[in-house]
Amino acid sequence: MSNGMIRWEPFREMISLRDAMNRLFEDSFVRPAAWPAAIEGMPLAVDVMETKDDVIVKASVPGIQPDDLDITLSGETLTIKGEFKSEQKTEDATTIRQERRYGSFERTLTLPTQIVGDKAKADFENGVLTLTLPKAEEVKPKTIKVHTK
Repeated sequence: MSNGMIRWEPFREMISLRDAMNRLFEDSFVRPAAWPAAIEGMPLAVDVMETKDDVIVKASVPGIQPDDLDITLSGETLTIKGEFKSEQKTEDATTIRQERRYGSFERTLTLPTQIVGDKAKADFENGVLTLTLPKAEEVKPKTIKVHTK
């Protein structure tokens, strides 16, 4: 016999971590409508690698011109700034959907070691900025040979 009451189960209302992450990624990356609010200051995707002599930073900046990039190095801090410029609007066209990003960005990284800034090299090819940053001599690994007596 039922008295019309429904038992409350609090765990039924909780969402799983997987559902929460899926919702987060959908809201952040899948829906273009959410992009315009996040364009200004959007993080720049980078790879940082370290070799024996250099620190190499690769940054994806498709659609940007090399002249629109500003790269500064201060101590162990690297800053990459730039701006995606919008194309000229045509008077006889109406925009139905706009997903390509326009606006400025800035990314600051702390490098793993000291760099010789005046010997740094920047290359730009197919929308990828590659910075080759030579390590300072005092931080390069030194080999000490052991002699026997």
